[in-house]
Amino acid sequence: MFEKPLLVINGIGFGLSVVLSMLRHSLSFRLKLLLHSLSRSSLSSSAPEKPRNIVIVGASIAGYTAARTIAKYLLPNSPYRVIVVEPRDHFHFTWVLPRFCVAEGHEHKAFIPYGGYLPAGSLEADGGKVAWIKDRVAQISRDAITLESSGEQIPYEFLVVATGSGATDSLPSRVPASDKVEGMELLRQMQRQIKEAKDLVVVGGGAAGVELAADAKSKYPGKNVTLVHSRPAVMHRFGPRLQSAALEGIKELGIEVVTGDRVVSEDKENGVAVLKSGREIVCDFLVNCTGQRPDSKLIAQLSPSSISESGHIFTKPTLQIQDDSLPNIYACGDVSETNTTHPNSRSAMRQAMVCALNVLSGTEGKKPKETYQPHWLDGVIKLTLGLDKSVSNVGNEKAEFIFPTKEKDEALMAAGAWHKLGTRPFEDDGSFLTKIKAKI
Repeated sequence: MFEKPLLVINGIGFGLSVVLSMLRHSLSFRLKLLLHSLSRSSLSSSAPEKPRNIVIVGASIAGYTAARTIAKYLLPNSPYRVIVVEPRDHFHFTWVLPRFCVAEGHEHKAFIPYGGYLPAGSLEADGGKVAWIKDRVAQISRDAITLESSGEQIPYEFLVVATGSGATDSLPSRVPASDKVEGMELLRQMQRQIKEAKDLVVVGGGAAGVELAADAKSKYPGKNVTLVHSRPAVMHRFGPRLQSAALEGIKELGIEVVTGDRVVSEDKENGVAVLKSGREIVCDFLVNCTGQRPDSKLIAQLSPSSISESGHIFTKPTLQIQDDSLPNIYACGDVSETNTTHPNSRSAMRQAMVCALNVLSGTEGKKPKETYQPHWLDGVIKLTLGLDKSVSNVGNEKAEFIFPTKEKDEALMAAGAWHKLGTRPFEDDGSFLTKIKAKI
């Protein structure tokens, strides 16, 4: 009887605690900044120290947020600088990828220019707190990273691993390209293949599979669409109300749903997908929407005991990796094992804040004290069920809320994401790469 009211009260309390924590850190930094300005004259004669590196590997939402937070709170005279290593030339807004694999003309909106989310002046060659390297990390040692392209070694005093998941996956979950132009063409290719298919089979009944199947059937009602999911129910990681809403929504569109079975092979010559049960489904295009594996290979090479069976990096509540011999290495986002029930951008950003604040404490010679605790409110999900319908869900194991809505914008929340990351939708002059070249 009281589960839902208690859920609301708990959610409000959690929200207030997050706001108060942000205010506390902001006021603390302002005080430090004031003390710094008052003592500046006495420090002006000191010789500048050699830069000390805080390296962040990966700039999806976790790594990008960590870089932003550290750059924001580093004092002007700090010898520390942030070095971000990221192979892609744009931020990939993955939430819209299932939609943009079907709906045409929006593919450029999934690629948001980097830079705008960082504090003003961060990338300036003179005095900026952030250096950005467009490359991959080939190897991590106890005190340095090695870049893939040049072999250059960059020493670090603190390292944040935010390599995410799905590095080897393809659309609709990830864009397997570092270049925006190539990524856009891959999306257009997927759009054409779905448009031309008569019998579409979608494998995986999580959010990506449900959304892509629903969008395809909504846009092309005459197409045969079959969704195959190995578990007893679609959206099986969520509560029963969302599972029911998702199943009802996709069946209303006329999608055939096969649960408790899996695709074991695709016979392209005969045009069928073969299931484990022996059943064959007519198929001229198959889309794989199964889950992503965390990209933890760099830490696996350095500290094999820090990797879980699922491939995640074991972390302490402070988000330091569990290897006590490596206290200056942190992990956040999809790559970290934090017991987060429904990992998403909200949980990744909170983890990034914890990493960043603990690193900042370390730069002052203090022990890390910020901790990450998973919360059900991070698991809010908005699931599209066709081009003009969606359902939002929030809750825990005891209670959940469902909010059906009508969708008016085919591009979903793309414009809002651009605003959030400090960039005017949908303007991209390509200047970011010029800035980082000047900085390096």
